[in-house]
Amino acid sequence: MKIEILGTGCAKCKALEEATKQAVAQSGKFAQIEKVEDIMKIMAYGVMSTPGLVIDGKVISTGKLLSVPEIVDLIKAH
Repeated sequence: MKIEILGTGCAKCKALEEATKQAVAQSGKFAQIEKVEDIMKIMAYGVMSTPGLVIDGKVISTGKLLSVPEIVDLIKAH
């Protein structure tokens, strides 16, 4: 599983990255987490509002900071 955090480095983007790391640890699944800060790559996903969460190439969330339990549920759904 590949999880990408889309964001240019704002506080919410960093918080989503940390929450995602905690969620992966709690889920018990293996996931590669990548922070994407390149605006062209972010726009290629069609994301106009960051932070964004992408799981296995599919945009799951944009423009909001998800909680750890919400991310755990999303990971388990994939």
